[in-house]
Amino acid sequence: VMLEMQNAMNTKVHEKWFSQGFEWSRAIWVECAEMLDHYGWKWWKKQTPDTEQVILELVDIFHFGLSLRIDGETSYEQIARQLEAELSTPQQGDDFKQTLELLAASAVADKTFNAAAFAGCMAQMGMSIDDLYRGYVGKNTLNFFRQDYGYKDGSYHKIWQGKEDNEHLVEVVKSLDTEHADFARQVYQGLVARYPK
Repeated sequence: VMLEMQNAMNTKVHEKWFSQGFEWSRAIWVECAEMLDHYGWKWWKKQTPDTEQVILELVDIFHFGLSLRIDGETSYEQIARQLEAELSTPQQGDDFKQTLELLAASAVADKTFNAAAFAGCMAQMGMSIDDLYRGYVGKNTLNFFRQDYGYKDGSYHKIWQGKEDNEHLVEVVKSLDTEHADFARQVYQGLVARYPK
């Protein structure tokens, strides 16, 4: 399901996204750097991990990881089986920062999505596969919403009512039944109701 949703999102952004040579691996390591800022790494000042933001960044990385794995030839079922096997054998460093560096290193050096290191990051943040799925569906829906409301042409407002759209997304998702068959549509409608007219 997530692979299908990712292909649909990528196609919405650019109809011929396969032939564009988008640097998904670069997107992964840049998100890793952003996540590290949310987690905290500076030994010279007090920092407290912003767990919600770290989890949102992990969800963003999964979007790019899926995009990197979709090649137009391998079936979604086969990719899903590969990902399931890799996610079920987490690779971890001594702490979250080191595990995140394993993920980033694969993206920089090998231009790959290291799903085992990603699973290690998830485990160290206490994030389950169900958490990833719910977060993914929510963020994918926000990405469609952004495109529909002018993200590509620059007319979209990322901050409304004093909050970033990701914060609105978290509030909308918390107000809904994530098990509902129509969850993605409900998230979209919740965002529409909050977005300034």
